[in-house]
Formats: sequence, C-alpha cells, structure tokens
Amino acid sequence: MERAKESAVWRYFMLAAPTCSTAVCNVCKGNVLRGGGKTATFNTTNLIKHLQKHHAKEHAKFLQLNKTKGKGDNTAATAQQLTLADALQRREKFPTESLKALGITQKVLEFIVLDAQPMSFVEDEGFRRLLEYLEPRYSLPSRKYFSETALPELYKKVCEHISKEIKDVKSMSFTTDIWSSAVCPMSLLSLTVHWLDVSCTRRGAMLQAKNFHGSHTSDTISAAIKEMLDQWHIPLNKVHLILRDNASNIKKAMDNMGVRSLGCFAHTLQLVVNEGLLSQRSVSDAIAIGRQIVGHFKHSPLAYSRLQDIQLQMQMQPKRLQQDVKTRWNSTYLMIQSLLEQKRVLGAYIADNDLPSTLTANQWALLEKTSIVLAPFEELTRKVSSATASTADVIPAVTVLKRILAKEGDADTGIKTMKKTLLEAVNRRFDSVEDEPLYALATLLDPRYKDRYFTSAQSAMSAKDALTGELEELEDLRSSTAGASEAAEPQEKAPRVEAAAAAPSKSSFMQEFDQIVEECEDPSAASSSSPAVQLHGYLAEKTIATSDNPYQYWGVNKYRLPCLAATATKYLCAPCTSVESERVFSTVFNIVDEKRNRLTAERTEMLVFMRKNLPLLIK
Repeated sequence: MERAKESAVWRYFMLAAPTCSTAVCNVCKGNVLRGGGKTATFNTTNLIKHLQKHHAKEHAKFLQLNKTKGKGDNTAATAQQLTLADALQRREKFPTESLKALGITQKVLEFIVLDAQPMSFVEDEGFRRLLEYLEPRYSLPSRKYFSETALPELYKKVCEHISKEIKDVKSMSFTTDIWSSAVCPMSLLSLTVHWLDVSCTRRGAMLQAKNFHGSHTSDTISAAIKEMLDQWHIPLNKVHLILRDNASNIKKAMDNMGVRSLGCFAHTLQLVVNEGLLSQRSVSDAIAIGRQIVGHFKHSPLAYSRLQDIQLQMQMQPKRLQQDVKTRWNSTYLMIQSLLEQKRVLGAYIADNDLPSTLTANQWALLEKTSIVLAPFEELTRKVSSATASTADVIPAVTVLKRILAKEGDADTGIKTMKKTLLEAVNRRFDSVEDEPLYALATLLDPRYKDRYFTSAQSAMSAKDALTGELEELEDLRSSTAGASEAAEPQEKAPRVEAAAAAPSKSSFMQEFDQIVEECEDPSAASSSSPAVQLHGYLAEKTIATSDNPYQYWGVNKYRLPCLAATATKYLCAPCTSVESERVFSTVFNIVDEKRNRLTAERTEMLVFMRKNLPLLIK
C-alpha cells in the first residue's frame, strides 16, 4: 500500500482509512474501487482509468508528473550506483604524492605554524581520529616528516616570497631588539623590515630572529645585524632607518654600522610616566596601596571568590583587578582604572573582610586625577604602537602632550607636582625632537601634519630647507636618468581622503590635534613643477583629517607630486617604535615554554619566522 500511495495519482484521490477498499475522487467526489479483495492486493489501476475517462485535464497532469518522477527515479538509481562505486574506492588510501594528500598535508602544517602548535600534535590520538573521520583515505605523515621535510620546504617558499617582495624596494626601515629566554639558555636578535610598495601601501615582514651567542657588545650586535642584511642581499644604502631600544650598546652598534637609528619612542614615553609617578609622594603611596590590594586578590583564590560574589550581587560583570608590571607599558594606568571600576565592590568587601591596606577618600580622589592625567599617555602609546604608525607621529604627539600638561585647572589640586614633573620630563627627553631630520622631514611629508605641529619656527624652516634639498637632489637624479624632465601636469587641488562614515566622539588628546591644525591653516596654495615651489604648494594645502590614511593620500597624489611622493615613500615607511620586534618575541614566548624548552635556536627561529610571515604567502 505504501508503494501505491507514492504514486502521483494520489494527488487526485483520498482515503477515509488506509484499509478502505474505495478511494474518493477529489474532483467529482465519486467512490472508485481500488481493485483486489485484500489490502495487500490494492492497486491504482482503477484510479488512473477513472481520471482518463472522466477527468482528461487531471489525467494529462498525472502523466506529466509520472514522467518527471520516472526521470528522477532513474537519476537517483544512477547516483546510488556511483555512490556504491565510490564506497569501494574509499577503501583505498590516497597515493602519497596525490594532489589531495599533499593539499591536506599543507593545511595541517599551516595549522601547526599559525596556531603555534608543537610538531608532536600530529601524533595526538584525538587529532588523528578527527582526520580519519573527515577523510579516511588520507594517511597522516609522521612527525619527523613535518619537522624535517615539510616545514623546511614551506620555510624556503616564504623566504623566496619575501625576497621577491623587497627586491626592487629602494628604501627600507627596520626594527631590532634582543630577547633572552627564561626557560632555556637562548638569546635571539630580531630584525623586521618595513617599506611602502608601488601603491604606497605600508608593508612589513620579519626577516630573522638570529641566535645570539656571547656578550651583547656593540661590535657583536653590529656584526650580527650586518650578517642578517647580507643574507637577504640588502645593501646599507637601502637602509633608511633602524628602530632600536635606548641601550647604549645597541645605539653604538648602529653608529659602527654607519646607519641612521632612533630610539623607541614608546620606551621613552614610559620613562616619562615613571618619572611623574615617582615625583609626588602622595600619588606614589596611593599607587603602592592599590598594588597591595590587587596583589591580595591575585594570590588568594578565596578572597577573589568572595569579591566575585559581591560583583554578582551588585549585578556587575565579574572582572579581575589588573596588576601593574614594571616592564609592561601603561600597566599602572590600567591597574588604577581597574581599581576605580571596582570601587563600590571593594567598599562592600571591606565591610565583612580584611585587606592588607585600604585607600582613604583622599587617595581615591588622587587615583581618579592620576588616571585623567595618564589617559593621554595611554592613548598615545596605543597610537604609536599600531602597525601604521610612523616617525611622522612623534613631533605632533610631543606637541600635543606639552599643551595638555601645560594646562592648569582646579582639578590639578593634589597632583600639581606630578603634572609639572611629567611636563619637565617631556621637555627634557624630547627637547631636540624637532631638530632631528628623521622626525622633522617625516612630519612634513605626512599630509595630516605637515608643518602645523612645529613649536619652533627655526626648526620648521630648517626642516623645509632640508626637504627642499633632498627633493632637488631627487629631481636631478630623475632628470639625469630619464634624459629630460617630463612636463608636469597642472597642479590640482589635492583630493581629500574622506574619513569613513560618521566619526565617533574624540578624546581630549585627539581634539588637541584638530585645534593645532585650525590655528595654523593657510588657505593659499601655489602651483609649479619646481620642487621648492611644489613643496610650498603642498604645505599650503589644507591637511587631511588626523583619522585619514596618509599612505592612501600619497597613492592618489604620486603622479601629481612625484618627487614628494617618492621622498614620502622613504620617510613614512619607518615606524617610531620597536614594537614589531617586541611582537616577534611575544611569538617566541608562545613557542618556547616549559614544555618545549629543548627546541634549538635554529628550529625556534624557523617556527617564529613562519608564524609571522606565513600569512603574507597564503593571504
């Protein structure tokens, strides 16, 4: 009966019950015998004849439906036969060199590299069971194959890709730093490269994390960096700048190499913050008590559990207090913020529990004011640590910091000494920043800043003269190479690179940037093919918004201002911090741990290199 009911004829009939010997026609409501005397012998022959004799239109539709269903049945049968054939083939494993097997092996290796997994992961039972379930025909190679064959082959491909990317780059900047492991006797010297491609897009890659033996003297550092540059066939005349930390040995190493270098701006900024926090006893005492409170909850699971219960009772999201660490940027500011967020919770906790120390009302007020003063430093640190930050950001940032710290108000009561010390430290540590050509020329060439943020007219004039000289040298070189200067197109108004969508509300730190620009704008603009007058016209044009992309600006204007764009490509490729090298060591830290402390320096270097650069190849 079930087979009969699958027939298309049942679109036109219905049954009062499954065992009923007659079917009711949906068209004429007549009863039609189903044939046979038993349920097992019921059929649809009489039903079809009834349609043919009394309902020609419905019968025609039935024939069409039946025909279509027949084709579907044949297709299904064919598919079923193919599936059976495939089932037999699935018993056979893929050949080792088949495209499918090689592709899966490649993805397994990429998974290990990108997620910093140990090579032993391919021997884990759970992972092997997963692959067996997903693709039974695939045979997972051994750990030795991945380690000694697959990884070196992929490493070679990534090296070739990076070499091809930087081969024709005329000017590059680098960052370098030294790291020592706490779980094994290993020191690494990092080197990352940064450049702008032909479309003025910021690019970067890690070149090496070299095993660094022996004493960290200036001679050994300079020799190691020179060796790494030679290995990548990068001559010193292509090195625009190397960003380093502020240690004297690495600074001298750069001088020995004859390359220009700058200290990490973010490191210096944190030194300024530390000076300010230590300058006022009342502030440092309040921070010390806050540190004790955070430490109490960090080392006592019971205390933290009780704190969490109070947070839930107050309908707050459970959140840990953040401990400050001397070597971690902005950690004191973040600790103060976490304490202020949990002020009510801590007050409720103290009512029933003991703490090693407690903050008075005056100390809470001091922490609130300290948080406000340190907020611009935290925002600036994040800004200059981004992947798109450049040396052009330094002079404007210092100018803005000075203006913010110089402002006085009633809210400064209790922290005037700290704020004064911060301003003095900024002035002292960045006193010559506007006279440093690497900073000054980059600032002029950034369409967000130009000459608007120089506090010294003499420094701004010197920077313009230096940039004019460099532009003229470049123009002479271009002319001698081309044989004759090409006629420049009439200068048009520089297109503004619009900010995306509606801009969110700005912090006081970013508002200060806009205020300085408004004070310095010049509505006039000049037009000429001469580099000097071309520079004047560029500087006279209105700056783009601080939230816009300066690299996109030069990508649009590189044909209108070719010499300026070429020089901008050189100066704006340089980051202003050594954060990229710090990030390399963060990757090393994730790879070299207590469970993998026997990794050789060479294998560690290869894994770190792949972890940082593989996305460049597979994107």
